[in-house]
Amino acid sequence: MSTTPAPPPGRAGSGAGTPAAGPVRERGDACPGALRLHSADDGALARVRLPGGLLTVRQAEVLAGVADELGDGHLDLTSRGNVQLRGLAAGCGGTVAGRLRPHGLLPSDRHDRIRNVAASPLCGLDGRHQDSGSGPGTAPPQAGAAPAGVQAWARELDGLLCADDVPGVSADLTGLSGRFLFGLDDGRGDIVALRPDVTLIASGAGQAGLCFGTAGPGLRISTADAPRAAVLAAAEFLAALEAYGSAAWRVRELPPEQRPTAAGLAERLTAAGIACTPLPLPRLPLGDPPAPGLVTGHGGRRALSVTAPLGRLTSAQWRLAARVAAEEGNQELRVTPWRGLVVPGLPAHKAPQLLAALADAGFVTSAESPWHRAGACAGRPGCAKSLADVRADAAECLAGGQPAGAAAALPVYWSGCERRCGRPGGGRWVDVLATGDGYEVSLRGSGEPDGPVRRVATAGLPGAVAAARVATTAT
Repeated sequence: MSTTPAPPPGRAGSGAGTPAAGPVRERGDACPGALRLHSADDGALARVRLPGGLLTVRQAEVLAGVADELGDGHLDLTSRGNVQLRGLAAGCGGTVAGRLRPHGLLPSDRHDRIRNVAASPLCGLDGRHQDSGSGPGTAPPQAGAAPAGVQAWARELDGLLCADDVPGVSADLTGLSGRFLFGLDDGRGDIVALRPDVTLIASGAGQAGLCFGTAGPGLRISTADAPRAAVLAAAEFLAALEAYGSAAWRVRELPPEQRPTAAGLAERLTAAGIACTPLPLPRLPLGDPPAPGLVTGHGGRRALSVTAPLGRLTSAQWRLAARVAAEEGNQELRVTPWRGLVVPGLPAHKAPQLLAALADAGFVTSAESPWHRAGACAGRPGCAKSLADVRADAAECLAGGQPAGAAAALPVYWSGCERRCGRPGGGRWVDVLATGDGYEVSLRGSGEPDGPVRRVATAGLPGAVAAARVATTAT
């Protein structure tokens, strides 16, 4: 069933009639997964999806073993809270999958690449009540209504995405692109800032807001219905693609007149037995990612928030974080969309010492570090398209530190070519683009015009990057 309106006259679906507006693509989505590997100059690459960034200690140990025994001994954290393994032998996807399946890291071969779910990583850990009323369409608390953490949403949503039969969904969800993103926000706005395709945000006791993208109109639903409603929203998106014969991968790639609507989604939800009410102009907050350091929560427990330098960890660093979680925490790690880890459930009196141990191992543990909010693509020698060894150049640039006020500095990202793979989503950021004979430094993001481009030699990067990150934060 599709409740998306039929295309207007002259706009036939599925490629007939007038060509549909929107993206024109010469090939399908090549987004890698755990089974379908990407061929790079340093070997094959596997992307292991972790819906909500959730990971048990045992699963973390399995990933480290795969990295050491089949890959290059490193684990890359992605901008969606997933893990990438590089340096794999060509054609070893089946071997990798065989290592992942018994531990719940590949619950469905068919649905592997659509399990793209980002969730607020500090939900339930920092004393902030999920239904604190900062989300869209806030309603008074309902007696006896207990908040459901977005991590619970992520687990249920993942189960639905991997199912072959979801009530009310006739579409084959494997038609979603590997880039389509579900965002589960606990009301603080950190996930909203990533610009998901389907956004769920806590908005009052027992309630959530649901919308396409991050703009209204939307719908208010019960938190108990939230994961199933998100899947139905994805089905509505697929119906829009079919109606207009579109090749779009993301909601925002569709022209406004072709995008799925809240009214159409409301009909679909109602038909599936999910109650909803309109949210004409939801006020979605835009929040900051978790800062590195100690996180104070309920009952005297602490969590550690750390990030990986340029998004990459050695297996030894990864194992250290897993050991802290196993011996002192609650046997869980949360991988964040900002290339970090959260280690929950630690005793307050041990947390500072454990954070110091992670700092000594090379993790970013302070917002004052020049490595905070700094990232880079793979670059040379791993990527044939890259014009420079951007990771080495970025490391040399950041090793010199940066001026006072680093905690408020803009994110910075080094890219080896104009594709800018893995670049930050949402907000302003400093773009450092390799040109073959140096770099171009400019501002991008937030839907604002790009800033002026400054062309610098590699040797001039430290000054140019530091100035761009700090001087522009007030503009």
